[in-house]
Amino acid sequence: MGTQLHEINGGQLSRLYTFEVAARYGSFSAAADELSLTPGAISHRISQLENELGIRLFNRSHRKVELTAEGERIFAAMSMSLDYLNKALQGIKNEGHSGRLTVYCRPSFAHAWLSPAVASFLEAYPLIDLVIYTGNDDIDLHRMGVDLSVSFDDASQGQFYQEHLMDESIIPVCSPEYARRWQLVGRAENLASCRLLHDRKAWSTDSGDDEWKLWAQHFAVDISQAAGTQFDQAELAITAAVSHAGVALGRKRLIRQRLEKGDLIAPFPELELKCSQHYYISTHADRRWPKVKAFIHWLKATAEAEPGC
Repeated sequence: MGTQLHEINGGQLSRLYTFEVAARYGSFSAAADELSLTPGAISHRISQLENELGIRLFNRSHRKVELTAEGERIFAAMSMSLDYLNKALQGIKNEGHSGRLTVYCRPSFAHAWLSPAVASFLEAYPLIDLVIYTGNDDIDLHRMGVDLSVSFDDASQGQFYQEHLMDESIIPVCSPEYARRWQLVGRAENLASCRLLHDRKAWSTDSGDDEWKLWAQHFAVDISQAAGTQFDQAELAITAAVSHAGVALGRKRLIRQRLEKGDLIAPFPELELKCSQHYYISTHADRRWPKVKAFIHWLKATAEAEPGC
């Protein structure tokens, strides 16, 4: 065979792709299955490509085929080229309002705020494939492989682009039945005899019973003798409160609907504490694609539209 390479034409591109599939599998039969051809057709295409390029790509034996040294080099170059092409196509795709968008947030935020509101975003952007992940892990967009996260915490000076979403406040809540049983309405001092429900993951560090301590200290309420039960999600503490298990510190943004329906009441409505923590949106500084910006715009518009905001 000769050694001079000719300019690649359209037909050769098709045969080069056949070669890439056969080299990837190390089998003409497997390549035939993927390309819906016969093994004989694969072999014919490879032979034709070898003649055109003047390079032997495979060593053939009765039971197997193996890449030659030259075939290894071409396969490596093709793999790099296809990877580059895929990244370019992904970048072009991400320039519009389409494709996958992955979001990470705490379970309670997803359950009580994001999921009930998300229908309007899906209706406005039907070509965006929205994926929502939840967990209590600290936010690390690179490790988690997500485009955007929503957290409830203090502002971070980390490596990601961060912007404010909305403020929050906390207030003691319980079921109407529990409030009657313990004569709580207007009598915060009776909390000392109640069971307090704690969210151990109120923010990034292990908050334990810090939320209740901060609230009690601010309003000078003695809760030192109160019993306690701890959860790793705010939503679990709220669900327990709805089921008459005790008094939880509710985040107003997350419990608004339950207060409106009467599942929960705030026995001391005047004792509402504005949180020093806020809801923040974190994104990759170099991945603020239109679909990411669209989701951020929707988050902020939804937050601003809430009653009382």
